[in-house]
Amino acid sequence: MPPVLPVDSALADIRAALDRRRAAVLTAAPGAGKTTRVPPSLVDRGRVLLLQPRRVAARAMAKRIADERGWTVGKEIGWHIRFDRQFTRDTQLLVVTEGILTAYLQDDPLLSDVTTLIVDEFHERTIHADLGLAMARQAWLARSDLRILVMSATLDTKPIAVFLGGCPIIDVPGTLHPMTIEYGPGESVAAALGQLLPSTRGNVLCFLPGAREIGATIAACEPIARSQDVTLVPLHGSLDAGEQDAALAHEPASPKREARRRVIVSTNIAETSLTVPGVSVVIDSGLQKVARYDADRAIDSLTTERITLDSADQRAGRAARLGPGTVRRLWDARDRLRPHREAEIHRVDLSATLLSIMAWGSSPDDFEWFDPPDADRMLTALTLLERLDAIENGRITALGRQMQRLPLPTRLARALIAARGSFEGAAACAWLSEPARFDGPKAATACDLMPIIDQWSRMPPHLRQVAQNLQRASRSPLGDQYRDRIDETELRRALLAGYPDRVARRRGGDRVTLATGHGAMIGRESGVHDADWLIALDVTSGRVSATTEAIVRLASRIEPEWLSPTRSEVRVELNEDSGAVKALEVDWYDAIPLREHRIAPSDDDRARVLAEAWLARDPDPRSLRLIRRLRFAGGAVDLRSVVETVARQSRRLDDVVVTEDHLPWEARESLRKLAPDRLTVPSGRDMTVEYNEDGTVTVSVKLQELFGLSETPRLGLSRTPITFHLLAPNGRPVQTTQDLKSFWERTYPEVRKELRGRYPRHPWPEDPWNAPATHRTKKRV
Repeated sequence: MPPVLPVDSALADIRAALDRRRAAVLTAAPGAGKTTRVPPSLVDRGRVLLLQPRRVAARAMAKRIADERGWTVGKEIGWHIRFDRQFTRDTQLLVVTEGILTAYLQDDPLLSDVTTLIVDEFHERTIHADLGLAMARQAWLARSDLRILVMSATLDTKPIAVFLGGCPIIDVPGTLHPMTIEYGPGESVAAALGQLLPSTRGNVLCFLPGAREIGATIAACEPIARSQDVTLVPLHGSLDAGEQDAALAHEPASPKREARRRVIVSTNIAETSLTVPGVSVVIDSGLQKVARYDADRAIDSLTTERITLDSADQRAGRAARLGPGTVRRLWDARDRLRPHREAEIHRVDLSATLLSIMAWGSSPDDFEWFDPPDADRMLTALTLLERLDAIENGRITALGRQMQRLPLPTRLARALIAARGSFEGAAACAWLSEPARFDGPKAATACDLMPIIDQWSRMPPHLRQVAQNLQRASRSPLGDQYRDRIDETELRRALLAGYPDRVARRRGGDRVTLATGHGAMIGRESGVHDADWLIALDVTSGRVSATTEAIVRLASRIEPEWLSPTRSEVRVELNEDSGAVKALEVDWYDAIPLREHRIAPSDDDRARVLAEAWLARDPDPRSLRLIRRLRFAGGAVDLRSVVETVARQSRRLDDVVVTEDHLPWEARESLRKLAPDRLTVPSGRDMTVEYNEDGTVTVSVKLQELFGLSETPRLGLSRTPITFHLLAPNGRPVQTTQDLKSFWERTYPEVRKELRGRYPRHPWPEDPWNAPATHRTKKRV
């Protein structure tokens, strides 16, 4: 007879709420028994679908319920998880994982053969749970007989109740035994274990962030385990089903001895639904691995972070389910943890989610989300789906539907289809989806997956089984495109199809530039060290010298001719030596220049570059004089346009000579009237007018050519007087003046006295007012 659990007293209320409102939210403290007691109590109304976030929990819960009820796994109760199913058409309670629920909803949007859907551990806020609940809600609205129950140990209940039409909230308190919480900041798990084993009883559950940390901790704890006669057991998602089941198994006592104590070293996989038998001690590192999408590098990366307060409480609760418990937290008691974990939908790649929505028949914009993701992140995911050829013009393609039918993330589904479902493609995708440790040689290779595939028989059995399942799953959607085997080149091209945004180009040594434009470094784990172009299959953050760069741990060489440009641009510039304009067409692959070749510049580009160069350099004297005249005249002339017009008829920079003839008629008239090129003096000759930078105007002329001119000429709108540089017969200036009248009256007599003896052949009349102006000598006058 199973023991009485706290949730048993609430079963009638739960049933009544579902009968009355067809939806309810159930919160229950750890150990209340919600997962094992509630689902089987509802099967009398019809088939129950129980959603569990983790595969190991799905199997464990099904077995536990079968044991309590006297049911048979595969008959009254069963499970359907990735590549593993144990159920029949008559199964009353089916435990499924999140991706399976989404697939069910796509095949049958109304969930026609399900009476009650139970979403368990919703507080973990996985992206599949959010998606599955939102899709199931549409079936719930369309069907009058479908019921939804959301269950969690810790949950902000109000938003989910509102989402389900203001449904009832049922809270079941737990009956935890006394629990001692201790803190050991900076302490290792091994040190804590060495202290706690002699003073406690029961099994020990240790929480660490990942499989790598678990392996290192088990190695560090082995001497303690031998001295205390305990068994060390790892538990994480990378283990195969048999190893996971063994970690959860209860080691029975014998007539001659008590059951051997076990130390289960686990990730947060053991945090909620799983019942790890006999635990009375918890050692908590306070760390977890969290997937976060790095938009700069276009990857989901696992980062080690502090756990939240609700997670810490759940971990601690594992120690006090059966009796008094002890918890050792390996952080300072004064540390303040964030109260709740962040929903996965706000931190991971959304491409698979959006593809599921489109395959279901909706669009990301119209979909009724429980918790809408950021619009920019949705746009990023849609862009990736377009590059994977999964969608086009906002609609799912035939290829996208093929991808959706494969039990893989979008990238790997695309790669497997490109690999035609072959053994090589399936093995590569199996490894990338569930990587195992490989200690093979790090010899130079064109693809880091090839040494793994070449020694596939040495891989863990569960990994080999995944590859077989992937091959089997590919046959139907691929049809005639399916191939048993492909060569290395075909595999590398298939990987490019799945990772088109992970292209990288070598920039010297082991450093590469990613397609995003960010730098990265080929890690020691990779054997792809001589490829100029490659795909970064596994990218993680790392520190290189003083600069943080990503580390490419897994790569595959590609050939540049496989790449189609994502954009092209024409680069036009001036050849400083020849003065001619040259043009290069540059093809880009995202932020990486792919290839370039010389082309003839267009007339517009050549004119623009020549004009810009002409305007940027110091103008030649002739051009400078024209510019000053235009400025003096005060007319509005678009000089750039004028220069471009001249440049359009030129081949080189030196050919660009701008004259008055190139100006519009209005500008030429303005110059003629307000800033003339030449001034006719009384001698009848035309003298050049100089327009100076300071706005003054000067004319250099021999003194004798101005006889009879009493008033100084003025030019321009402001009537600026001309400054005359009066020259002696030898061409040297003898006087500068803007006031000719004053010069003739006051200064000329002195100049005449000084120069008439020096230049006797030239006229020096006493009365310059009435003397004929001339540029000739006396004999030629």
